[in-house]
Amino acid sequence: MAVFEKYLKKKDFSSYEDFMDTFKIDVPVHFNFGYDVVDVYAEKQPEKVAITWTDGHSVKYDVTYNDLKEKSDKIASFLQGIGIEKGDRVLLILRRRIEWWYTMVALHKLGAVAIPANHQLSDKDIAYRCIAAGVKAIICCDTTYVMENVQKANYFANEVHHLIYVNDGNSPKVEDEEWIDFWKAVNEAPEFKPMKRVNMSSDNMLIYFTSGTTSHPKMVVHDYAYPLAHILTARFWQCLNEESRLLTVTDSSWVMAVWGMLYGQLLVGATVVVYDYEGKFDAANLLHVIEDCRVTSFFSPPTVYRFMLNEDLTKYDLSSLTYCVVAGELAHRHVYDDWKKYTGIEMKECYGQTEVGLVTGFFPWVESRTGSIGKASPLYSMDLLNENMEVCGVDEVGQVAIRIDRGRPLGVFKEYFKDKDAMERNNHDGYYFTGDLARKDKNGYYWFVSRADDVIKSSGYRISPSEVETALMLHPAVLECAVTGVPDEVRGQLIKATIVLKSLFQNEAGPKLAKEIQEFCKMQTSPYKYPRVVEFVQELPRTTTGKIRRAAIRRQDVILGTKRQGTR
Repeated sequence: MAVFEKYLKKKDFSSYEDFMDTFKIDVPVHFNFGYDVVDVYAEKQPEKVAITWTDGHSVKYDVTYNDLKEKSDKIASFLQGIGIEKGDRVLLILRRRIEWWYTMVALHKLGAVAIPANHQLSDKDIAYRCIAAGVKAIICCDTTYVMENVQKANYFANEVHHLIYVNDGNSPKVEDEEWIDFWKAVNEAPEFKPMKRVNMSSDNMLIYFTSGTTSHPKMVVHDYAYPLAHILTARFWQCLNEESRLLTVTDSSWVMAVWGMLYGQLLVGATVVVYDYEGKFDAANLLHVIEDCRVTSFFSPPTVYRFMLNEDLTKYDLSSLTYCVVAGELAHRHVYDDWKKYTGIEMKECYGQTEVGLVTGFFPWVESRTGSIGKASPLYSMDLLNENMEVCGVDEVGQVAIRIDRGRPLGVFKEYFKDKDAMERNNHDGYYFTGDLARKDKNGYYWFVSRADDVIKSSGYRISPSEVETALMLHPAVLECAVTGVPDEVRGQLIKATIVLKSLFQNEAGPKLAKEIQEFCKMQTSPYKYPRVVEFVQELPRTTTGKIRRAAIRRQDVILGTKRQGTR
């Protein structure tokens, strides 16, 4: 029996309606992912493969559940020996190195709090996180850039007790006494004595810093029960079982990592395939990994699918693939259609956040609708609310709001750490307000519109950037685009399209092509929604997690003024 079944009131459902009515996860008073999932599998199926790790070239190996237990035990012993205790906060800058999985489980076994962070952070970014969260130790990969920034950050913060680097065996030994060699110390640690009931399910377990595009990043706290919310993610959206091999393309610093590379997958007994590439992302190599590792299920943002579709897919054996899901940003129709054309697989979308689990998705009984984010999940009671706090009608756009008047449901974040104002802004009147806009059609399907602060108000119209982007992406010259509003004295805002052209069209960037794209857009959507401003760029600004930063484009327009190509 897969471990997840222990926590479900009912495991088989006859229909979506039955699923919504009877799905329930039992949360024990003392749940710990390390002891109650990893160690249970290690006892019952010690040689079952939990993780297949590859660099996409010469290195590939399997990690069994017994390996994961033994390594996490040793790391827990080492951390315990340097004073890491229940509630202590530890920053992890580990890319997709296997140590991230071992250390996450080890921290759980100690009742400590893990804070995944991106390897591209500057010294000031790291210092901010250390000060804001009260970080006691940093465990990082051994690249020069990361280690130098960690050391500088510690000078600024002057609060971190331990700096620990993971030597991959190819790096020279660090002589600085301030640094601890991770594996040397782990291998010298004594036998670990499991700490049963070290935590309550309601204790702090995980902190994610949000992107912080408009202000300092907020600290999103999840409790020890949070992994159980991803039973829904893995079993009923990704449709995994004990034979599945899921590859998720993400960095360990993004919440997508625990959505697709840890909690739900191990709860259902699936194998996590990890592709840890160095340098620039290579879609051709990713396709080779899917082929070589016999991946059955695939999860990534839409951008990764677009890059793969630019390759010659006929060169790769993708026959092992049976299920593909997508999340992180809106996927445009042609990506769905082209992927199905080449693989025969319909991509399944969902909606969730760093703050919450799976809010909507395509479950086994829900028929596909290209472009929709699916139907409501049974985890949450939610409404779409208009500006007057009224529940929206059919096809009326409103903010996604999750009911918390009967307590915070499983998977909803516990708090914004040390940020009472943010909690009060987003949690009131019995709801958690997500800041995202959506609409629901007459058949119960939800359609993402935009972030609330991304909506463009032009000549009295409220215009969704994603709708215009969807129209633009149908043009054969457009590789990627972002739609934003720029100030205008007459209309309030003009619609602007910032466009990355496909390589075959890059020499054509200019007013003529801008005009052609504008006219094309008018034919794909309502004419008032076409972009009156078009700018061609080489790349779009993104967060460290890969999302397009519309806010950065708006900010740059204010600072430098807008370069207008095309006509009004």
